[in-house]
Amino acid sequence: MKKLFALFAFVLLSQAAEPRKPNILFILTDDQAPFDFKFYNPQSTLDSPVISALASGGMVLDAAHHMGSFTGAVCVPSRHMILSGRTVWHLPTGPGAKTCPPNLENNSIGPVFRRAGCATMRTCKQGNSYPAADKLFDVVHDATKRGGTAETGSAWHAERVLDYLGERQNKKDERPFFIYFGLSHPHDVRDGTPELLAKYGATNHTDKNAPPALHKLQPPLPPNWLPKHPFNNTNMNVRDEQSVSGVWGRRDEATIRNEIGRQYACSENIDAQIGRVLAKLKEMGELENTYIFYTADHGIAIGRHGLQGKQNLYEHTWRVPMIIKGPGIKPGSRAPGNIYLGDLLATFCDLTGVPAPETNEGTSFKPVLLGEKATIRDTLYGVYNGGDKPGMRSVKQGDWKLIEYESTTAGLRETQLFHLKENPHELLTEPHNLAKNPKHAAKLGEMRALLLAEMRRLNDPWRFSDQPADGLTPPAHGSKPPKRKKKP
Repeated sequence: MKKLFALFAFVLLSQAAEPRKPNILFILTDDQAPFDFKFYNPQSTLDSPVISALASGGMVLDAAHHMGSFTGAVCVPSRHMILSGRTVWHLPTGPGAKTCPPNLENNSIGPVFRRAGCATMRTCKQGNSYPAADKLFDVVHDATKRGGTAETGSAWHAERVLDYLGERQNKKDERPFFIYFGLSHPHDVRDGTPELLAKYGATNHTDKNAPPALHKLQPPLPPNWLPKHPFNNTNMNVRDEQSVSGVWGRRDEATIRNEIGRQYACSENIDAQIGRVLAKLKEMGELENTYIFYTADHGIAIGRHGLQGKQNLYEHTWRVPMIIKGPGIKPGSRAPGNIYLGDLLATFCDLTGVPAPETNEGTSFKPVLLGEKATIRDTLYGVYNGGDKPGMRSVKQGDWKLIEYESTTAGLRETQLFHLKENPHELLTEPHNLAKNPKHAAKLGEMRALLLAEMRRLNDPWRFSDQPADGLTPPAHGSKPPKRKKKP
């Protein structure tokens, strides 16, 4: 009997000593440039006390990127990569569909964490996502909420998370959780709450024929604002460049400052909603055992370089904000990271001890989060070819960045070479674009070779006319991007 009692006591002590598995709160916004935030851009006038506190209490990554898109709906491949950990040409949609593993959704975030015994919940926008994977969380509340009220805006998504946490509390559910807290803003239509619109001097402008009024409270123009992009970037007629309500085709100062004000109004509301969720986690005693990730599906231009949308490869759009706070992450830390959104699944798994699926192609950046490395890769590749083909490609290594443009339909070929330390805003005038500077001819050749190597490594199915054809037959694809439904 004494031996049995001792064994029983040992088991209880062993269970008590076993550390609790951490939770994941993944926060994903829709269309948000990193430079909206003061911790990336000290000149920003956006107030984001909750998100800024996450940044100061955790790690900020300065080189987090989405890998790119083959469609004007950039969020579609971005969200596929987030959920599946696959690279851009290996997704179940687009040119990689024929070679993608079947039933990939069964190896996406929801099922991976459910199989590991975690409770999973998701709220996010509807449409332009990965529907087969979206529905495979235990609890799903998806709806597109881009209005200016609690019921029609970001508060709706926060309420779904708060309801879920309340139910978990009532049921005494002690399983580790994975919460996918997605928001529909600040994507247009940027209908902020009246109070926050007023704070940023912005109005929900509806007159297509005249610009809105300037207001002293509107955010300033970004340093790389232009009234027009200097050349056809292979997709200038896409919906985001022509039809966004409140902007349409205009790039004048009043329109852009008003639109950034609307963006900020929506973003500050998101900040407040995140604060409500974090307060609930603290009340439940879960906050300190939760990894919090904050990011966006991609960036956005809103006047920078004379562009409005996300169909480009400048830093304001190719990069995304990325903050991670949680156990073992040094407060106030910062690193480049050199990560893709497609690395998130591997990282979620690595941090929580959950096996990553065999279909995953991402790389865990846990070593960066723990301060063991500054980056997980040396080279970053980006693509956009939702318009004319082959479209745009970018490669970045260190401070050097190359962007190539080609439209075989329009007979267009352009090259940009930037040194980002000296030209962080990617100013486009000749002294800043180094592509035609003879002093940098060798570096241009080096970056072009690097781009080709990345295109080959990642199975990019297109080539530029001055690259080796590699025996490829480009996918049968029209020069025009697919039609997109109007946003509510």
